[in-house]
Amino acid sequence: MLVQLLSHTPEPEKIVAAAARLCYSASAIDHLLEQSQAQQHKLIEKIIALGHFSVLEHVSFSFGIEGISRACSHQLVRHRLASYSQQSQRYVASSERFAAVEPPSLAAHPQLQQRYRQLFDAVHQLYSDMLCAGIPAEDARFVLPNAAETKLVLTMNARELHHFFALRCCRRAQWEIRAMATQMLRLCRQCAPLLFAAAGPGCVSGDCPEGKMCCGQTAQVRQEFARL
Repeated sequence: MLVQLLSHTPEPEKIVAAAARLCYSASAIDHLLEQSQAQQHKLIEKIIALGHFSVLEHVSFSFGIEGISRACSHQLVRHRLASYSQQSQRYVASSERFAAVEPPSLAAHPQLQQRYRQLFDAVHQLYSDMLCAGIPAEDARFVLPNAAETKLVLTMNARELHHFFALRCCRRAQWEIRAMATQMLRLCRQCAPLLFAAAGPGCVSGDCPEGKMCCGQTAQVRQEFARL
């Protein structure tokens, strides 16, 4: 899996701080940007603590993601407040062996792991034979599994990213999307540390929202994301 931050709103923390200041100030727009870094930091910390997240919608982040499964991307696109561009299996066909994600849990079951790989060898052969027979890629793709690798570009604003991280960085999230979300959060913190200081699983900034389904490792989770 490869996760890259392709671009983001320039000076995202400056923009968020200006938007927040506007809500409480009679100053002209030009003057809103004239804040010291210390003033920006203090204001951002305040709005995050208050849950005044609407001002986070003014900045966005675009990621390039490769090597995730279609099973993972199917989960990802359920987050509707985002934009996605995904590699098409209809227009992108290859005679090379298709890449597939292998769940780590298979490593403990060598015989099943072997059958898993053999199955995909057979699927690829059928897929290739269908293409060679002139069957359109849009029809040949019907045999490709959820494990088939895909790549995409996604864009989210900072508010939706907070929501996304709260759900998908949680230990109850599926392992693959959790790994992807954690890498995305790490990249966000590198370019906008104040905006994402409190981002992560729901238990990072409060009680675990999973109730009886809690993993029971809140302290460990908080330590993990404090070091991220």
